[in-house]
Amino acid sequence: MSKLTTVAIASLALLVSGSGALSANHAMSPRLVRTIMDDNLGEVLTTATKQAVYTWKSERRGTIRCTGSCAKAWPPVLVKNGVTVPMHYAGITGDFGTIRRPDGSRQLTLDRRALYTYAHEKPGQVLCNNVDNWFAVKAKGSR
Repeated sequence: MSKLTTVAIASLALLVSGSGALSANHAMSPRLVRTIMDDNLGEVLTTATKQAVYTWKSERRGTIRCTGSCAKAWPPVLVKNGVTVPMHYAGITGDFGTIRRPDGSRQLTLDRRALYTYAHEKPGQVLCNNVDNWFAVKAKGSR
C-alpha cells in the first residue's frame, strides 16, 4: 500500500470517528421541545416540561419586544449556554434556532420567531391561544 493511500485511509477513519462523536454529543443534548395533543388545536409544541409554547404576532421575526412585565407573564423559552439547538425535530415543521435577549440570555426560536410560555398555565394546558395576539405553536402548520 502506498503512503498516499495509507494517509487517505487514516484521514477517512479520523473523519468518520469525529463525526460519530459529534452525533453522540448531539444526541446527549437535552430535548428542548416536545408536543402534546390539544382537543381544539391538535398537536401543539411544548417545553420538555409540557408547558405550551407561544409566539407573539406583535413581535416581528428576529426581534425581542417582550421584556420586563411582559416577560414575567410570558416567560421566554431559554436555552442554557453550551446547549446545541438542533435545526429540526422529527414531527415538527420549521427551523429552530436562538436569538439573544437584551439581558444576553439565549431564547429559543422557531422560524425566527421567539418562543414563550404563559406563566399562569399548568403543564399540559393551552389556555391563551389567540389572546392579545399570542398564539400556541402547532407542530405542523401556520405560525
